[in-house]
Amino acid sequence: MNFSNDKAIYVQMADRLCDEILEGTYKADDRIPSVREYSVMLEVNTNTAVKAYELLAREQIIYNKRGLGYFVAPKAREQILSSRKKEFMETTLPEVFRQMRLLDIDMAEVTQAWLNMNK
Repeated sequence: MNFSNDKAIYVQMADRLCDEILEGTYKADDRIPSVREYSVMLEVNTNTAVKAYELLAREQIIYNKRGLGYFVAPKAREQILSSRKKEFMETTLPEVFRQMRLLDIDMAEVTQAWLNMNK
């Protein structure tokens, strides 16, 4: 995984696991890779993976079954969608609209670009 400098690595790892939940790689109550497995897979320090898992556990995206590992929480997908939609609407969309205004791009152009991308 290529990490960027705009967020802490453990946050990027947590985001990746959330992406995998949204994509359906892991579904509700599925076991996810152990902290060690995930750290090896992403080539990071185990302590960094621990922080990512702790973050996701605090946000109730995953839960731990003692001796068995970590699992996806039953409502994880809905919770991730809700959180990310809120962030998109409050952070990303205002900047997109600002750029559209500056560049004189109307919704018809955006719609056409969207349709072309999804062919």
